[in-house]
Amino acid sequence: MTVRLIDPPGLPVPGVYRQVAVATGSRTVYLAGQVARTAEGEPVGPGDLAAQTEQAFLNVATALEAAGGTFDDVAKLVLYVVGWSPEALPALGEGVARASARLGRDLTRPVTLLPVAALAEPDLLVEVDATAVLD
Repeated sequence: MTVRLIDPPGLPVPGVYRQVAVATGSRTVYLAGQVARTAEGEPVGPGDLAAQTEQAFLNVATALEAAGGTFDDVAKLVLYVVGWSPEALPALGEGVARASARLGRDLTRPVTLLPVAALAEPDLLVEVDATAVLD
């Protein structure tokens, strides 16, 4: 295992993410931000944050597989969410949970969520940026 996840004493245990990832591999993988698009570039889930989050996480998994890794190798995520408000948290969590179920993996990682005014295309609600470490 190249990435060990911990919530150290003295920090809150958030449950929906981890505070620290300790990576010990020899190859670092930096993914382009992944969005809600199929392999053919078709939009997924217009106006639906849960559906877009699910697809973006599935696309991260596809990119990691191409590099020889899985979500187990992810050390850090950054989520860019359009028009973020705390009321959006359930939909975001639902999307992550659905992707987790489809992938059969725990996707809980250290994460930074950044509210943004817009993404590269007007229909996009979320973009997922991932850094992984592989042996």
